[in-house]
This record gives sequence, C-alpha cells and structure tokens, in this order.
Amino acid sequence: MAQLINGAALSRTVSRRSFLAGTGGILAAATLAACAPGSGGSSGSAGAKTYRLLLPGDVPAQWDRISAAVNSKLKADLGFEFNPEFINWKNYASQSLLKFTAREDFQTALSARWLNIAQLIESGALQPLDDALESDKYPNLKASVDQSAFDANRWPDGSIYGIPAVNSAARIHHIVARGDLIDKHAPGGIETFDQLEKFWYDVVQKEGIPGYVKSNSVFDVLGAPTGTLYAQGWESPDFLPLYFSSDSLMFVPSRQAAATGSTDAVPFWEYEPYLESLHRIRKYYEDGIINADRLNADPATIKAQFDGGGAATCWGITDGLDTSGHLDQLEKAVPGATLVSLLPFRDGLAAKPNQTFQADNLVVVNAAAADAEAALQLLDWVSIQENHDLLQYGEEGTDWKAVGDDAYEPVGEYTNFPGYALSWRIPLERKFSRMSESEASWFEWSKDYENFTLDPFASFIPDLTEIEKEHAQITAAIAEFGNPLWAGAVDVAEGLDKLKKAVDRAGLAKVQEELNKQADAYLASQ
Repeated sequence: MAQLINGAALSRTVSRRSFLAGTGGILAAATLAACAPGSGGSSGSAGAKTYRLLLPGDVPAQWDRISAAVNSKLKADLGFEFNPEFINWKNYASQSLLKFTAREDFQTALSARWLNIAQLIESGALQPLDDALESDKYPNLKASVDQSAFDANRWPDGSIYGIPAVNSAARIHHIVARGDLIDKHAPGGIETFDQLEKFWYDVVQKEGIPGYVKSNSVFDVLGAPTGTLYAQGWESPDFLPLYFSSDSLMFVPSRQAAATGSTDAVPFWEYEPYLESLHRIRKYYEDGIINADRLNADPATIKAQFDGGGAATCWGITDGLDTSGHLDQLEKAVPGATLVSLLPFRDGLAAKPNQTFQADNLVVVNAAAADAEAALQLLDWVSIQENHDLLQYGEEGTDWKAVGDDAYEPVGEYTNFPGYALSWRIPLERKFSRMSESEASWFEWSKDYENFTLDPFASFIPDLTEIEKEHAQITAAIAEFGNPLWAGAVDVAEGLDKLKKAVDRAGLAKVQEELNKQADAYLASQ
C-alpha cells in the first residue's frame, strides 16, 4: 500500500504502520462493559460520557492502566472518556464495514483506499471534515498535520473525509532481516534482489527456517511500486497499478499515458513482469522459501514466528517502527540477534519510486455518531504532545523515558498502541532509541518528498457508481481465485485460467472500459 498526492504544493508531512503489520484482538470483557456494541456514547465514571472508537489489532499490554490515565486526563480536559473497541486485524475490514453499515454509534475508525473508504463515502457513512478544519475549533490538529497532507487526500468531490495519520512523505514496503543471519550467510551484504533471493535459499537449506514470512497480500507480489516479493519493483520502482479498490482487480496503464492522454489500462496478467512475479512466488511456495500458510495466516502469528527466531526475514515498511516492533522479543528468543532494513534498490538511496502520497491511514469520523463534535475534540486533544505521548508510549518514567529531544526508550510493558489509527502526527512522533542504523537511514529518506516521483495518476480515484454490481462480483472472484495466486498456493496457469473466466463472467469488459474512461478524463483535466 503506497501512499498517494494530487498536484497540491508538496511540503514535508507524514505517514503510518499499516494493516500489513497489524495484530488481532478484542477488548477484555471488563473494558467492553463501559460501552456495549451499538452504543457510542454511554455513561462513564462519575457520569462522564464515554465514546467508542474502532481500532485494529490487539489490546495493548497494560491497557487498563493506560486507558485509566488517559481517561482521567480526557475527563478533566474535555469532560468525556473514550473506550476503544480493538478488532482483530484479520477481521477489521469486514467488521468495521458492517458496523458502519449497521449505523452503530461510534466516533472514529481507521480507513483508507486499501480498506473500504470508497464504499463508506459512497454510502454516506462518513462525516465530511472540511467545515470543521476550516474553523478555529481545532488548532492543535491543524498545527500538527500539514495542509498539503489534507489536500493530498481530498476525494474527487473536493471533500476531506479523513485525518491523515502518517509520519513520512511516503512509506515503502521492504524487508526486515535478521542481521546475524546476514553476517553468517551473506557476509558481503545484500544490495540486490538476486542477493536477497540467494540469502533466502541459503537460510532454508542451512538453518531449516523459511526465508520470508508474511500473511497474504496482492501488494507483496505485484507491488505498488515495490512489493517485498516483486523483484522488478526493486529494479525499476517507477510504476503503480490502477484499481477501483485494492481488494479487486489490478489494471496496468500505458507507460505513455501521461504523454498521449490515453490510459489503455489492461488486466494485470497482460503485464509480463507481473506474470513473472506470480511464477516466482509459486516457486518460493514449493521450495519452502515463503510460509505455506500465507493464504490464511494471522498477522499476529506471523509476527510471533519471526520474533521467535522462526524466519530469516519478514515484511517491513519505512515508518520507523520495524526495530521497536521486533527487537525485544527477538533478542529474548535468539540472544545476539540483530535487525537490518533491506531495500535492495538498484540505485540505493538515489532511487526515486513513484508515489501518489495518498495516506495509508485515515482517521474517519462516523456520520452516524450521536456526537461527531466529540470525535474532532479527541483528534485535537491527541495532537498535543503530552496527550499524544501518554496514549502512544504510556506514562513517562513507568513505561518510557525520553532520550534526547526526539527519541524514547521503552522501560515498561506498554506496547503496540495503534497510533496510526488515531494519533500519529509527524511533529509529535518520537523515534525508538535503539532503531537500527539501516532503518534510521531509510526512515529519514522516506520523510523527504524530493526522494519520490509523483505518479501520473497521483490523485486519480475512480468512481464505482456505474459498475457497482460488476465490481462486487469481480472482488468476490479475486477473493476466491486471486488470493491463492498471491499466496503461491496454486499452479499459475491453472489459477489464472479460473480467475480470468470468473472475472469475464462478472463483467470485466465493462469495468475495464469504465476505468479507462474515467482515467482518460482525469489525464485530460491535468
């Protein structure tokens, strides 16, 4: 999931740790008791209103203590409390959509193009935020999110439907590797995809563990513009696919589209590098290079496998959280283990991958919330450094201590609050004090817009109105026949044949025609 931008003025802004690194969980019964499903505002302590949020992932360790501290301060400052509902990452997309559809009363949720924001906007489930952001009611929020980040994430109707929760200009999918295993099996270092692949095979043969583990994702295989298993993206990260939604069919536009004004987008299987990637992933699956349970693997299980020393590499993204997310548990399981961030670009730090700068994480406000004002007050409140730090890092002295001006060292057990779904603000984020040198280098690189190339379709967001039925059927076909291909779990020719027949029956021709029509109109407007 790459981040995306329109032609608005570029300035240094923000980014997030996405779904791809999430974990699952539900709130403990005692925590849920304060706000039952379907009730976004209920009576909290001493009569204070309690508002419900949807957050992805596990309930953080020590959450009862931290939430009590947060709510004590919230109540004193704003007169209400909050009660997040944590939803397993594997189910977050479907469950959050169902809760919006049922018009349950909650305040905010995480959404984005790679999730379900198009459906939510189309159904009127989200509160437009333009009037609120133009007012003077939320100065802390406006001060901590650059205007260009808001402008980059406007919908085609001109409205803003989400607060970008990001911490860099763009985030690139990459590899988090065991540095100790690289020292052992690739002592010369890894700077190309071929070297990475050789390292994977050596680890499988000599260590008896998978080279790479991750839950299933089309972006892992086809790239946008890079995918951890998409070798061509590492060589030439200058291409982004087009799609109506990220869980549907990927289309490949003409490389000359910007010059000719003709998109001429075709299904992904007509693009040879994507076919090569599918065959490569199938071979990795058969050779044990990637985890065999990719199709149904839970992200938490994958993380535990890597953190326990059970794999050589896993998925990463340039948001500064790779070291902090793995190192403590990995060191306990494998004394002496280290971590390295690998982006084997042919041109190294001089690579300029295509990006659109649309945020991977948008905090959206539920239009069905009984008190949408409280949602915006909360978003403003977590945009204050003291409040942001309490929520994300815990109580200073007990859970963390400051290191220099912009870093922190965890000293307690509180971890894994999904700030990307609520509170990430680039001026407020602290770096993990033990961030690896390689990760720090790439993280700083990712903050600079000048290190990326603006994609020709940067702010193009297609409208589903004319092809809703066909799109729904194609999405179902992708779930049934595409996902096994991304996992490497089926023969490529056989799997593609089934997928092509299914999407043809679902209305591929109409969807392709509509995408090209809209994309051509977009190019003409630029």
